[in-house]
Amino acid sequence: MNRIVLWVFFFLSSLSAPAADPPSKPPLTPADNLVVDSIPPIPGDLPEQVGRYTESRAAGFQDWHPTRPEMLITTRFGDTNQIHRVTQPGGARAQLTFFPDRVNGGSFEPTKGDYFVFTKGAGGNEFDQNYRYNFSDGEITLLTDGKSRNSAPVWSNRGERVAYTSTRRNGADTDIYIESPADPKSDRMLAEVKGGGWDPVDWSPDDKKLLVLEEISANESYLWLFDAQTGEKKEITPRPAEGAEKVAYSAAVFAKDGKGVFVTTDRESEFQRLAYIDLATGKHTYLLPNVKWDVDNWDLSHDGKLIAYTLNENGVSTLHLIEVAPGNGTVTARPQKDPTFSPPLPAVVITGLRWHRDPKQGLLAFNVAGAHSPSDVYTWSIAGGKNTTARWTASETGGIPATRFVEPELVRWKSFDGKEITGFLYLPDTAKFPGPRPVIINIHGGPEAQYRPGFLGRNNYFINELGCAIIFPNVRGSNGYGKTFLKLDNGFKREDSYKDISALLDWIPKRRGLDAERVMVTGGSYGGFMTLAVASNYADRIRCALDVVGPSNFVTFLKNTESYRRDLRRVEYGDERDPKMAEFLERIAPLNNAQKITKPLFVVQGANDPRVPKTEAEQIVATLKKQGTPVWFLMAKDEGHGFAKKKNADFQFYSTVQFIRENLLK
Repeated sequence: MNRIVLWVFFFLSSLSAPAADPPSKPPLTPADNLVVDSIPPIPGDLPEQVGRYTESRAAGFQDWHPTRPEMLITTRFGDTNQIHRVTQPGGARAQLTFFPDRVNGGSFEPTKGDYFVFTKGAGGNEFDQNYRYNFSDGEITLLTDGKSRNSAPVWSNRGERVAYTSTRRNGADTDIYIESPADPKSDRMLAEVKGGGWDPVDWSPDDKKLLVLEEISANESYLWLFDAQTGEKKEITPRPAEGAEKVAYSAAVFAKDGKGVFVTTDRESEFQRLAYIDLATGKHTYLLPNVKWDVDNWDLSHDGKLIAYTLNENGVSTLHLIEVAPGNGTVTARPQKDPTFSPPLPAVVITGLRWHRDPKQGLLAFNVAGAHSPSDVYTWSIAGGKNTTARWTASETGGIPATRFVEPELVRWKSFDGKEITGFLYLPDTAKFPGPRPVIINIHGGPEAQYRPGFLGRNNYFINELGCAIIFPNVRGSNGYGKTFLKLDNGFKREDSYKDISALLDWIPKRRGLDAERVMVTGGSYGGFMTLAVASNYADRIRCALDVVGPSNFVTFLKNTESYRRDLRRVEYGDERDPKMAEFLERIAPLNNAQKITKPLFVVQGANDPRVPKTEAEQIVATLKKQGTPVWFLMAKDEGHGFAKKKNADFQFYSTVQFIRENLLK
């Protein structure tokens, strides 16, 4: 009896005693593959705080099975994107490849679908190889040399051969190769070319010719026909006269009668328009002559009768359909009823259009991404007169309701020369975060790219939980606003793009709800260079900066970037071999203006980056450390141009949260 009384006494005493604080978790220990320099210890409880924002994933369409309504997609179940098969709308995603490095894409053998070919690099080096996966036994066979950089395969119509490019001859030129994936020994070079911008895009209906795109720059490219047996080539698009405006061609496919090709081009236009080129005469017929936006994605149905296309309307995609009928050296185009989404979708980005090979299926696949949802695969069915969409994948958002993700606002401001610059502004909940909010300016890469309002992923944490506003500007040099705008930052005009950010910094205090005293600038690749440029030119107007895989000096960058892409970059940035251009590039280099970078900087780099070598990060970090500017440095030994492995991206995110808390929010 006394024992019972004693137990009750101690039990009641424990209820009245104050609870002890739970033991704090030790700081995170970086993995051995990470180089961490001057980053303070990351609190051990941070991964739990932010964890849900790291668990979203996306799905991307890759290819249709040639006879059945099933598809290959890429998505992530573990650490990286891999190939999965989906056999019906909403069906299970069956994983087929299992590699530590991401698989970039895959395509079915186009007659029976007994195997597929996929493309994969290693450690972020972008020296991609092609492989064959057999469905019968799961065996995987290397199809390329295992060393050089190789492009994804383009299948012949009969499915017997693929065409692709490889740098194996000299590491610089993207020569054209032909191979039967069923027999890797059949691999042979079809033609030597000069330059790193060549890509086969389609085979003629009789498989005797290859349609090949030669890209000189974002504003200049040409189409060629190659004999698929001898490699003899013939240019089919005219070169402009000396001093005349350059022309760009992009996606191209043969018409089903082989007498012409469909293509997108900015010839005689500010924007990329759908066109038909008659191969006998070279005549261009424009299918959408009055469109004032880029046609940025499209596909021709396998019976040659329908083209589905998207328009890039200020960054937002709209999906449309036309019926085409080539004949007598020209083509007629008749608009069809646009797709109906149920439920209706808000502002989205649509990519990856691909018709099923069997016209009877009447199926068009595409990816849809928006503020409320990561990229997912949809289809549109027109068989039997239908106009219905179906969702094939439903990617996760870490259990966070879609309603918590903010829709962006398209904003505009005038730059120094009167040019209108636009961007997308994401604002946090004013009820939860009253008062002016700190601002993150996130500048896209490219520079010939465009920020478009897709899913923000981890960036949603900065808005929802830290109360930051984020602005994604599309400064001059961005795609989507016409070829004149695209060229406004080339060569000696580089600093004009900085001034677009200066004008944005002028606009921020005029916009209600934004705190001009707390601004951070960030960006990746060319956006990283812009980050360093803003940090050195406008240090008194920002709190801190985060540079991800950005060049710090275009002269050293051009000397050390992989040779296959050097000439393409010289057209954009300027040729460092020209003394006047070299002098200009050295003058504007953030590395040579590092004494002006006085606010804290965080630099992120992949050790295997073939585009922006790690030396670009190392030299700016070393210079800032020497002069005493606070600088954090994170490098992953198994990554390239950005972090593709989830575990590495997570540590980068944890470090970024700490950087923002310590330098922007205080």
